[in-house]
Amino acid sequence: MKRRTFLRGALGGAVASIALPPLEAMFNTNGTAHADGTPIPTRMGVWFWGNGIRRSQWMPSGEGFGWQPASEMAPLQRVRDYVSPVTGLEIKTASHPHHSGMTGIMTGARYAQVGTTRDTIVTTFARQSVDQVAADMFAAQGVRTPYRSLEVGIADFRGTDEGTTFQHLSHNGPNAPNPSEYAPARFFDRLFGAGPLEPQLAASRRSVLDLVNGQIRRLQSRVGANDRRRLDQHFESIRAIEQRLGSDATACRVPPRPGEFPAIDGREQLTEKNTAMSQLMALALACDLTRSFSVMFSSAGSGVVVWPAGAPNSMHQMCHDEAGDQPIVHQSVVFIMERLGDFLQTLRDQSEGDANVLHNCSILCTTELSEGNRHSNDEFPVLIAGKGGGRLKGGFHFRSDRGNASYAAMTALHGAGLAAPEFGAAEGLVREPIGALFV
Repeated sequence: MKRRTFLRGALGGAVASIALPPLEAMFNTNGTAHADGTPIPTRMGVWFWGNGIRRSQWMPSGEGFGWQPASEMAPLQRVRDYVSPVTGLEIKTASHPHHSGMTGIMTGARYAQVGTTRDTIVTTFARQSVDQVAADMFAAQGVRTPYRSLEVGIADFRGTDEGTTFQHLSHNGPNAPNPSEYAPARFFDRLFGAGPLEPQLAASRRSVLDLVNGQIRRLQSRVGANDRRRLDQHFESIRAIEQRLGSDATACRVPPRPGEFPAIDGREQLTEKNTAMSQLMALALACDLTRSFSVMFSSAGSGVVVWPAGAPNSMHQMCHDEAGDQPIVHQSVVFIMERLGDFLQTLRDQSEGDANVLHNCSILCTTELSEGNRHSNDEFPVLIAGKGGGRLKGGFHFRSDRGNASYAAMTALHGAGLAAPEFGAAEGLVREPIGALFV
């Protein structure tokens, strides 16, 4: 069976396209390659959160495999074998608050200033972001997936007048962002082709799976017992997500958009929305719908109110206003790392061949500065998650002596099997990854 197989159906104006999960029939007998001999795909991704960390609670003790997490990294212990902290890096390209760190870590270059506002500047990315570098390199390798890249956001964007640098994570170049999708229901529709049915079919309340039901039955009769169980699990996951989003493919009128997780009493459903997006992205990667992706939990200069941590105001404002050791900022970072842990665990729980999707990913997890109250760009927070299909060690703490932060992006690219000869420009230019993180 071909690795990228779709079930397609149409009824009453609705079209569904359901990609299949990794099945035994798609792999060799050891599960180490596809049945036709092609390797299991690796992916490159970015997981981003805004406004940094608290260093005293972030920095791990010990190096190599023997490191121990401080409290802000503790939520990642459940996926420790797949997470490598990199400390001691710094942004070498300018030092303007938020702008330099955001463009420095994502492009390895200085921002492109396009104006001024209030007491600050308006900027955009001067170059492609690292996820789009990866998308281009996958395409150059002959990879053809339904989506060149996928971009999602979690915490709602709250507005800015400081340019695309503050609003968007993924960029094709100056003022050419790839906006994140913030509504899980719309992301679901994009992945599975769900759409409205004609009014006469409204009573049937069909889901996208009902549109391909005949193909599902025929497929299940052709595969072995293990693959039948895997297919059942896959389709149950899709239906569970569909039901959780309140998706109704049979609506004959345009209702309020379901599945957008609206705020309750002014409080965003951050955990619930992150869970839905994580499950959808895991399915998208397992079904090989893309090889390049980005998740923006919160934007640069983060406006998210982390209310579960007791925050009465935005993360950005709390970093400026909270006194002392900033316990609420600290608890906010812990909460965000719990959500990163949820995302990584969801990928780990998605089996693929003899391993899992997280094993076959190389993910740059980072932010746009070190400590929000000081807008610092040294000791830049970086995690490399996943094992790149076996290229990366995983669970290894690398300590740099004021190294260029561009090494992190270069490492994520090489970890995904993308041997970029260089990354960045001028002061941010590097020509090799962090060798200590590779097997």
